[in-house]
Amino acid sequence: MPTIDALSHRLEEYLTQEQIARVRRAYFYAEQAHDGQRRKSGEPYVTHPLAVANVLAGMHMDHQSLMAAMLHDVIEDTEIEYAGIEGQFGSSVADIVDGVSKLTHLEFETKAEAQAENFQKMVLAMAEDIRVILVKLADRLHNMRTLGAMRPDKQRRIARETLDIYAPIAARLGMRDLQVELEDLAFQSYYPMRAKRIRRAVVHARGQRKDIIEQVRESIQARLDQEGLSGSVSGREKHLYSIYRKMKVQRKAFADIMDVFAFRIVTGSVDDCYRILGAVHNLYKPVPGCFKDYIAIPKANGYQSLHTVLFGARGMTIEVQIRTRDMDAVASQGIAEHSHYKVKGSTESALGSYNRARKWVQGLLEMQQSAGDSMEFIESVKKDLFPDEVYIFTPKGRILELPRGATPVDFAYAVHTDVGNSCVSCRINRRLAPLSEPLESGQTVEIITTPRAQPNMAWLNFVVTGKARTSIRHFLKNQQRNESIELGRRLLSQFLGNYGASLDDIDPDQLAQLLDEAEFKQLDDLLEDIGMGNRMAYVVARRLRPAEHVEQDPGLTEQGRPLAIRGAEGMVMQYARCCHPIPGDSIIGHISSGRGLVVHRTDCRNIGYLRDNPEKTIYLEWSAPQSNEEEFVVGLFLEVESQRGIIANLATAAASMGANLLKIDSGERDGQLFSVNMELTVYNRVHLARVIRKLRSLRSVNHINRQ
Repeated sequence: MPTIDALSHRLEEYLTQEQIARVRRAYFYAEQAHDGQRRKSGEPYVTHPLAVANVLAGMHMDHQSLMAAMLHDVIEDTEIEYAGIEGQFGSSVADIVDGVSKLTHLEFETKAEAQAENFQKMVLAMAEDIRVILVKLADRLHNMRTLGAMRPDKQRRIARETLDIYAPIAARLGMRDLQVELEDLAFQSYYPMRAKRIRRAVVHARGQRKDIIEQVRESIQARLDQEGLSGSVSGREKHLYSIYRKMKVQRKAFADIMDVFAFRIVTGSVDDCYRILGAVHNLYKPVPGCFKDYIAIPKANGYQSLHTVLFGARGMTIEVQIRTRDMDAVASQGIAEHSHYKVKGSTESALGSYNRARKWVQGLLEMQQSAGDSMEFIESVKKDLFPDEVYIFTPKGRILELPRGATPVDFAYAVHTDVGNSCVSCRINRRLAPLSEPLESGQTVEIITTPRAQPNMAWLNFVVTGKARTSIRHFLKNQQRNESIELGRRLLSQFLGNYGASLDDIDPDQLAQLLDEAEFKQLDDLLEDIGMGNRMAYVVARRLRPAEHVEQDPGLTEQGRPLAIRGAEGMVMQYARCCHPIPGDSIIGHISSGRGLVVHRTDCRNIGYLRDNPEKTIYLEWSAPQSNEEEFVVGLFLEVESQRGIIANLATAAASMGANLLKIDSGERDGQLFSVNMELTVYNRVHLARVIRKLRSLRSVNHINRQ
């Protein structure tokens, strides 16, 4: 069992005696606070914070992080509060402890929602101090090491959460050693039988490969010595979860994955890295297209190395990673190697890792502020944690890292949220390309924007980054709210007009009473509810009418003047698919709960039973003049004579009149006649009349009806 004395001795490597004394004081404080508490394994509870501090000591973390590790469960599991820790150990330590606490006093409907809320709180704390996540990861690592004491269902839940969230965060922060251990421990808990079989197969394969691996290692080392290059060569073992993931994702057999021999060469300088690359390429032939230079273009988590794949002797494949000692330390410890909080000076690689981590956390914070709730936020974070990256150039030569499968829309939002919101098209390597086209490393992307543009809901079908997804949803939610408020204002004004009043004439006391009853904070909330069809404008108008108009009730059949619409009102005004109204038609609006105003033609059979109900409908008219900027869908039913090329002739005739053909279906035959259903877009009734006249001019068309 670890002791505080053993930890103190270990800390003498890099901390001062005064700092060690403060860590010891935090330990004794935690020991007293957790007195009488025991872990599921039966050990005193204080063994857990001590073990977490030992994990952080292995990363050479600063004394404040170690103190926070000792105290990280005190707020959650004891009666001591934030103020008590702040008074004893200072605000920095108290803030880290507060960020790491699980916040179990909050109540949620589901465990998933609780986990999402806790993670969201942790992100906010990370934005203040990045050490929060390091302490949390160390806490999770020790919990995974002692997971066997838990019930099987709890083991699986914690293991799944570790694989989904914590191991990817460790990877994103470049902490490979911690990531590998978290993944293997979680894999063994979640899939115990699969882990057992793969481990057995790895041990068997290792015994068979031992001589070959040693021969290849010696030949590479001999070539380096021959060239006068300093570097240590070692075999690199694949961990269990990595093997399992490759087998599953790449659909490869175990033998195919284990046939690849992996080696790592660690040297002194960047110059030596490239010299060693040349030496190994002279020793074994490189596989074309399998070289990656992560030194010139580091990964998003700060990882730097040269990767190459070689054809070795006996037809085997060799993976080689070449890096400096500093790069190797950052690859293992990631942001924890950054000595912003340490006594020694910072290395350039570690600083790069730290700066990227800060940038990532700031991106998380921006995403959190735009997300609708904690569940939406954590789903976005999961999507960002983290597939292989592609490296894309801006027209000015700046490099952006994006997940594999990212599109120009993801790129636009990575540049800036405003660029994403206003993008209309793009050029990839100077050619016009669709916004949904997946990007590849090395491409140069130029985003074309216009001030009037706005995000399209269809983008959510292909964007892959959390920032793009969250920003699009945030914009659409705000847009829907603004449109709902505007429509609600127009509807309420319309019905108040029946009483000879307006919104300005509303009695503030009456309005305050209504808002209080409906549990709304402001008038805009009430107007939004009306615009979404959840509350009837007619009923609200009767409630808010001025006192002098109380006796004056136009009655249920009174509709007043029609409400004018332009045809481009947006998300909360929709056009019925049953009758396809277009400008020039006589129209009526059906107020549908949750959808807003649905516009029908007045002769539509689906609206007949509601036509005289002012609580459900409102008479509408098209505002004049109508511009030819908005297109409206309309359906046509045709009876035509069966002949070769008739479908092509119909499509050509419609297109020649400026109609955009959306869909055309041929129906049942009746002798020489068969039916055709067409769906196309027109500007108004005049445009539709020209299209119908053109279609009737075809000899094979016998009859046309509008649907």
